[in-house]
Amino acid sequence: MTMRLSPRLLTAVTAVAALAFATAPSAPATADAARPDSGIAVSPQYDTAHVYVTPGAMDSFVSSWESTFGGTNTPQALVDVTPTPSLTKSELVLSPVGTLSVFDYQTPVPYPFGAERTGWLVQDLDRGVRKAEAAGATPVVTPFADPIGRDAIVQFPGGIDAQLYWHTKAPSYPPLASVPENRLYLPSSAVREFLRTYLAFTGGTVVSDDRHAPGAELGLPGTSYRRIRISSPFGGASVAVTDGHLPYPFGRESTGYAVTDLSATLAKARAAGATVLWGPSTSPQRDSAMVQFPGGYIAEIHDGGSRS
Repeated sequence: MTMRLSPRLLTAVTAVAALAFATAPSAPATADAARPDSGIAVSPQYDTAHVYVTPGAMDSFVSSWESTFGGTNTPQALVDVTPTPSLTKSELVLSPVGTLSVFDYQTPVPYPFGAERTGWLVQDLDRGVRKAEAAGATPVVTPFADPIGRDAIVQFPGGIDAQLYWHTKAPSYPPLASVPENRLYLPSSAVREFLRTYLAFTGGTVVSDDRHAPGAELGLPGTSYRRIRISSPFGGASVAVTDGHLPYPFGRESTGYAVTDLSATLAKARAAGATVLWGPSTSPQRDSAMVQFPGGYIAEIHDGGSRS
């Protein structure tokens, strides 16, 4: 893959070697990789939420996010991060609640990029893709090279896309204060195969499976739904099994973030230009809200004292 950038941005590109589209280490990326898990995960701080902002909104998004949660960011770079020609501004945000790869595309986004919700750093990309296939996932973008590593995208049953990446030079990020969770919405017909595949690939376990979770958690008071929570070496996941009759913005968020003080965090978000779309709402499990940041990114934010 060819990277298109001006000489003045070479330093910036080196600094963003952790971008999810970048990829890379053929040896274990960190000491965390040696722990007994699925054998391919590294550590949750290397698993990045993919944020595609509306054109021109990268600076306002990053400023709003860091004002809300804290953190730092790499220099902005103009790069080609797909196997076919494209160009995007790209930046990595390292925040206590999760790592984000932010993209502001200057060209149309090549298919199927933009549908993946996350990038997972793996110890060996080819082994990761083989493991995904063996578990029942489908490689929708086969491995490709970029200037600092390799990438692929796999799809789990139910249409859930995730990017696998590997860095030639191992990155080093600080541990997270709280581990984010993938928020997944599935029809009942896809749940069995999704769980079989996802758990086999990630080495995860089901933490809870509530078949009568309060629908108020999804903006549907007086109803119930099935909620499955998963823990794995790639981080957490919350699976909502629904009929698809969801009020906005539920289903538009891809990631949930845990904080110690939800009210204070929402106040910071509003002051930083974000909009609270729903909540805060209280349920027996957690207090939560849905927030849209500049650039269009929607996140679920909840108190860190999850009660299930």
